[in-house]
Amino acid sequence: MSAKKKLTASQSAELLQILKMRFEKNMQRHKGVSWSDVQARLEANPAKLWSLNEMELTGGEPDVVAYDKKKGVCTFYDCAPESPKGRRSICYDHEALESRKEHKPKDSAINMAMEMGVEILTEEQYRALQELGEFDLKTSSWVLTPASIRKLGGAIFCDRRFNHVFTYHNGAESYYGARAFRGSLEV
Repeated sequence: MSAKKKLTASQSAELLQILKMRFEKNMQRHKGVSWSDVQARLEANPAKLWSLNEMELTGGEPDVVAYDKKKGVCTFYDCAPESPKGRRSICYDHEALESRKEHKPKDSAINMAMEMGVEILTEEQYRALQELGEFDLKTSSWVLTPASIRKLGGAIFCDRRFNHVFTYHNGAESYYGARAFRGSLEV
């Protein structure tokens, strides 16, 4: 692992403390999961800890949403109430970014997720997240777009309004100050 993608001991300790506090505050997201199991997975996977730190630094507030006891794998999602602030005003993917002739956004959701070492949530994962709380009441989040839609120039995003989760479409090159993406990471 490159030095750039590795946390110092103090950074790791600080992040683990933040994650532990969030974990304990939101037990409804991970019933039956113990922090000691999660911490052991994190300490054994420093590259994943770096990715979680990137999620945290961009405002994602990552938390455990699933734990597969047989495989010993924890799944984290961005659980910030609104789409992560440090990832807003981005288009869907690199192709969309390159297609813009003027007023290009700073990046794309797919590229940022790849650089962070996370996956962008699928529509199914986004809907599962919404079962754990109410997210994106004022913002929206790009979700992984099926190739058949993307091939035609579109991309999809979701939000929660009127106590319902909606899926919408837009041109993949569009970007808005209230739209980002939510990430998923298996550890």
